[in-house]
Amino acid sequence: MTKLIPLSEAVSQFVHDGDTVYAAGFTHLIPFAAGHEIIRQRRRNLTLARATPDLIYDQMVAAGCARKVIFSYMGNPGVGSLRIVRAELEAGRLEWEEYSHFGMISRLQAGAAGLPFMPMNQTGAVDLERANPMIKRVTDPYTGREVIAVPALNPDVAIVHVQRADKDGNAHLWGIVGEQKEVAFASKRVILTAEEIVDEAVIRSDPNRTLIPGFIVSAVCQVPGAAHPSYAQGYYDRDNDFYLKWDKISENAETVKAYLDEWVFGVKDRLEYWQKLGAETYKRLKVKARYSEKINYGSY
Repeated sequence: MTKLIPLSEAVSQFVHDGDTVYAAGFTHLIPFAAGHEIIRQRRRNLTLARATPDLIYDQMVAAGCARKVIFSYMGNPGVGSLRIVRAELEAGRLEWEEYSHFGMISRLQAGAAGLPFMPMNQTGAVDLERANPMIKRVTDPYTGREVIAVPALNPDVAIVHVQRADKDGNAHLWGIVGEQKEVAFASKRVILTAEEIVDEAVIRSDPNRTLIPGFIVSAVCQVPGAAHPSYAQGYYDRDNDFYLKWDKISENAETVKAYLDEWVFGVKDRLEYWQKLGAETYKRLKVKARYSEKINYGSY
């Protein structure tokens, strides 16, 4: 059986109310299309985990999808605060846990390895320890010194966007690589969105680039342009203009609702979204080809 299904079906089947959802990607390959589909399907009481909550979590919180956020650093990159998430936190309407970047990655590494926690060297972020009782100090049994311990994170579902995958979910990604591999192995279910679905032979031609193997993937969905306004190395650039626009949109509830009504609920899927963006946006964000050097995998 193929794992290749429409994104709407993947979200309907694998994302449930009350789940812990981890939308991966570090500035790059952020799965906005899946986030919008979760909004369209009106999922509720989600715990949204992410190393760097981007605009997608601002939008999902604004749409009423979340009861809690688990994060490390939160903001509109290069612009300022995530206005909606911050307002909900300050009002006490949104639960939260904060970690350092390395703390979040360590939690995923523990989850992926089947460990209950992961030790870390002490950091200067002692305020995080005071604010988050899940961060604890333990004694190293070998040296007797204190180390930091963070609990394993095993999301119910990971959502990962990649440049290309085959129909079984074996996936290539390149450029800035974040925590995609760790969260995929740590999660109970994995939804993969891909710019392209390619033949298995293409994936096998470059095995070192296969960071996510198909045997851990629940569903793979062909969704070109899924990362916009984020970017996909080799496919389209980051839409910096939108990050600036969102800062103004998110200033009040009326403009946020108008955005969601027009750009999320008002379109059926990512294809309609890009049709609405128009040819000029595609032309503006299109990147020139810049290929890496060939690798010879031949043997004697």
